[in-house]
Amino acid sequence: MQRELARAGIPASAVALDLREAGATGALLQHRARAPMNPASTMKLLTTYAALEILGPNYTWKTPAYLAGELREGTLLGDLYLQGSGDPKISFEALNGFLHQLRSQGLAHIQGDLVLDRSRFALPPHDAAAFDNEPQKAYNVGPDALLFNFKTIRFLFSIDAAQNQPRVRAEPHPAGLTLDAQLTPAAGPCNNWRAKVEARFDSAPGQAMVSFRGAFPLACEEQSWWVSLFDHAPLLGQSFQSMWQAQGGSLSGGWREGRVPALAKPFAQLESPPLAEVIRDINKRSNNVMARQLFLTMAAPEAGQVATLPAAQARLAAWLKGKRLHFRELAVENGAGLSRHDRISAEHLAQVLQDAWASTVMPEFLASLPVSATDGTLQHRMLGRPAAGRAHLKTGSLDEVRALAGYLLDARGRRYVLVALVNHPRAAAAQPALDALVDWVVSRTEGGRGAKGHEASLRQLAK
Repeated sequence: MQRELARAGIPASAVALDLREAGATGALLQHRARAPMNPASTMKLLTTYAALEILGPNYTWKTPAYLAGELREGTLLGDLYLQGSGDPKISFEALNGFLHQLRSQGLAHIQGDLVLDRSRFALPPHDAAAFDNEPQKAYNVGPDALLFNFKTIRFLFSIDAAQNQPRVRAEPHPAGLTLDAQLTPAAGPCNNWRAKVEARFDSAPGQAMVSFRGAFPLACEEQSWWVSLFDHAPLLGQSFQSMWQAQGGSLSGGWREGRVPALAKPFAQLESPPLAEVIRDINKRSNNVMARQLFLTMAAPEAGQVATLPAAQARLAAWLKGKRLHFRELAVENGAGLSRHDRISAEHLAQVLQDAWASTVMPEFLASLPVSATDGTLQHRMLGRPAAGRAHLKTGSLDEVRALAGYLLDARGRRYVLVALVNHPRAAAAQPALDALVDWVVSRTEGGRGAKGHEASLRQLAK
């Protein structure tokens, strides 16, 4: 690690480390472990562990549909309401299945409007460009009580087998989307296929124009490009209309926003996967908007409650206080780690991981983490190295931040908690050093080393 840090031009003063044996007291190795650091997406570890304990692994989000009018022979004489609960995973496929459920329960025609109730979250306007001036990137999407398809459109690129020509389709395809794809087939491998495609995305309220030019390799299987183009309500409202029509339904009105009236009747309900499954998407894929949704849900887990960011931050603080974990430097902006202001020390994040190791939700928490050289954000990392398959680690990556935090299994079958945080303008070059540290831990076969010996090793690794 010492050589890799030197090669990257990163001083030890930009690194914070904490290594401890899982289930044991105290740390084996520490370096600047109490320094407040930006943890990037490793902050999701705190969010997901807290949620598992506060909500429970079997918690689900429920999005009910209400009828404001009489249902007569398949026709609703009134409005259909959808009431959001903050479900982080209402995907295109999930909504399609829910519409099929509505049809199977006898609803075919809506002589009224689709009304979206987004009142579960009370949030200030979200500026998707504020973080890095990339408002169309999926990682910059803000939370919403009726989040649909991560507020993105998925463009699917494939080769038409009959004509041997590239084709592009959109899921969903709201009425306000104009798609113009003119791609030619290309020889060569599929890697770096996006470099061959020139994309243009233009958005206006309720509308988007998308064009693709260039080439798409014949060697490619179906590829995806996720883009945020519509605001939350227009995306769901327009998509519902087009998907409902595709299933043979009709909607005489349009879509609008409003609250479910007191006399509306419950009709059907879309239920999310359990939390234990949802956090696998959050941690393995480092899904920011899902983490934001979960963070807010901790403040308003039941129907009738309203979530705010201050309430979510207070709920997290109360949970930590109940565990007698007092982190004075802790700053959590949104629960996802996509923040310039988040702070936690390596020591305190290690204490969170140590606490999780002893928790009844440990199996679900551990299973949510990427496995080295296997899946998630570590699928292509540490391949063919000693750490392959031996590390459950959450990654973190921002400009000037690189991080790893989680659990390691060494050559003698011992489990360790590791937190490694790098805050430096050259942090992007720190990955080889972090991977070398993980290799060093999992390759250790000697036992019985005292704290002084470990500290000496750390000085050699990171001085």
